[in-house]
Amino acid sequence: MSAPIDAEAVASVRAFNRAVTTRIGALRDHHLGGGRSLGASRVLWEVDGDGVDVRDIRERLELDSGYLSRLLRSLEREGLVTVAGSPADPRVRSVRPTDAGRGERAELDRRSDELAASLLAPLSDGQRLRLIDAMDTVMRLLDAGLVEVESADAASDDARRCLAAYYDELARRFPDGFDPGQSLHPDTHEFTEPTGLFVLARLHDRAIGCGAVLFQEDGRAYLKRMWVDESMRGTGVGRRILDALEQAAREHGAASAVLETNETLTQAIAMYRASGYVEVEPFNDEFYADLWFAKPLA
Repeated sequence: MSAPIDAEAVASVRAFNRAVTTRIGALRDHHLGGGRSLGASRVLWEVDGDGVDVRDIRERLELDSGYLSRLLRSLEREGLVTVAGSPADPRVRSVRPTDAGRGERAELDRRSDELAASLLAPLSDGQRLRLIDAMDTVMRLLDAGLVEVESADAASDDARRCLAAYYDELARRFPDGFDPGQSLHPDTHEFTEPTGLFVLARLHDRAIGCGAVLFQEDGRAYLKRMWVDESMRGTGVGRRILDALEQAAREHGAASAVLETNETLTQAIAMYRASGYVEVEPFNDEFYADLWFAKPLA
């Protein structure tokens, strides 16, 4: 469970938001000196190539349907985009740029580059690197806050993709490769109620992590198949998957959680230790295990 957020932290976030919106000109009626607002310009920037579904724009920008419709109508009136329903399904609307829209988007890119350069120009080389690194950290952590961890079907396409990526990574990292068939519980059908549970971590509806737990008759919960996409490591997603599995174990009445791991997975080992897991004697014959851990769930 997350710790309470203190007032100073909230004030810092608000001050940061004010500084950024002022510096990038988000409060002006005409963004980047053009003839439209930041919202309309942002929507136009999303319309590229042969077009994009309205639904995809709404999800990417997290816009209200009514507000997005108004922005699209204004862009249509300017002759920059066209909006039409799909012949196969009229409910699916697609936005396509006109020739004028492509030209305006190119101009928008040019002015955006100028604005970005103006933010960096007054700074020294060292300060630029610090700012860029800080921006990258902010974006990663903001994305981490949008991740949702939820129970899922272990046989689903998303689950299979995550497990395949996990197995591929283990094959690269383990000195002698990795064969799921030699590992315990290679089949996913066990990770379903009442014998177990499978969870997926999602960001913008894309599966970026997974984990599973098996409920054992001896009162222990056996954690397995925990993986996070490399792009999201270091943002706490792995810890959230671990927390979700532990919570499921508690709700199932488990008194402790156990897991094993390979010594090459140093980041995972550090997370387990930081989460309260302690090394114990081997409790199974997992072929790829070097270390075994346990944690009480009281």
